[in-house]
Amino acid sequence: MRFFLQLLVTGVALGSIYALIALGFVLIYKSTRIINFAQGELVLIGAFTAFAFLSQAGLPPALALPLTIVVAVVLGFTVERLLLRPMLGEPVIAVIMVTLGLAGILKGSARAIWGSVNRPFPDIFPALSLTLFGVGIPGPFLWGCLIAGVCLVAFTLFFRFSGWGVMMRAAANHQAAALSVGIDVRRVFALSWAIAAAVAALGGVLLGAINVIDMNLGAIGLKVFPVVILGGLDSIPGAILGGLIIGVLENLSGGFIEPWVGGGVKAVAPFVALLLILLIRPYGLFGTREIERL
Repeated sequence: MRFFLQLLVTGVALGSIYALIALGFVLIYKSTRIINFAQGELVLIGAFTAFAFLSQAGLPPALALPLTIVVAVVLGFTVERLLLRPMLGEPVIAVIMVTLGLAGILKGSARAIWGSVNRPFPDIFPALSLTLFGVGIPGPFLWGCLIAGVCLVAFTLFFRFSGWGVMMRAAANHQAAALSVGIDVRRVFALSWAIAAAVAALGGVLLGAINVIDMNLGAIGLKVFPVVILGGLDSIPGAILGGLIIGVLENLSGGFIEPWVGGGVKAVAPFVALLLILLIRPYGLFGTREIERL
């Protein structure tokens, strides 16, 4: 029972970070109807940027982490302005291919700058411990869960109550109607990419605090993709719930099933769960159901 609770608690903590990264997918899809396949590489760049500020430049975390977010926001604005804005009006598949190309560029750039070796991430959070149901939660997992939870609540309130949040939801529902009432859709797109890059960078920092970082960190985008589809491509609450489900499922399958079959279950379990749920709910748990009339 204690082992189960340990896996459950750390799974929730890890799932909250997955949910934060998945938020970037949802934001871009809600505002542009584009799936950003470079989200994992934005996580990679964010993690290594923080590593550069902390370990290579020797900056304190109080300065290094805000600078990392600033760099991520600038990168998001730049990508939208130089790569995505010229693609407005083009077929969706063409824009998706641009995001795939962007993923390759970002990963290649990171490899050229930092190399392919593992990098130990510095300790950036104060020592913190908590015992829940008799189970001790490691400090990095606890900090990751707390920070990701606060950010998810803050972004949910932002989209529901702020002026920019209302404009982003309006642009997502109908771009032409949003333009007709004076909403600058291009600025909405730029803001969506900036926020997506910022949450990706923050997710990279939280994952780095839990483990070492390397070039394989970009694969987190593929791992988080079932979170997005499971919750619904256009649903922020769905991303939160999907992240928690996948995080817990991944931990439990790795702890209980993987020792019996020799490995690989932990990586496959999220996709099996995704397949089963989509057979019942093709639009995800909270995705908007679209009906096409012929």
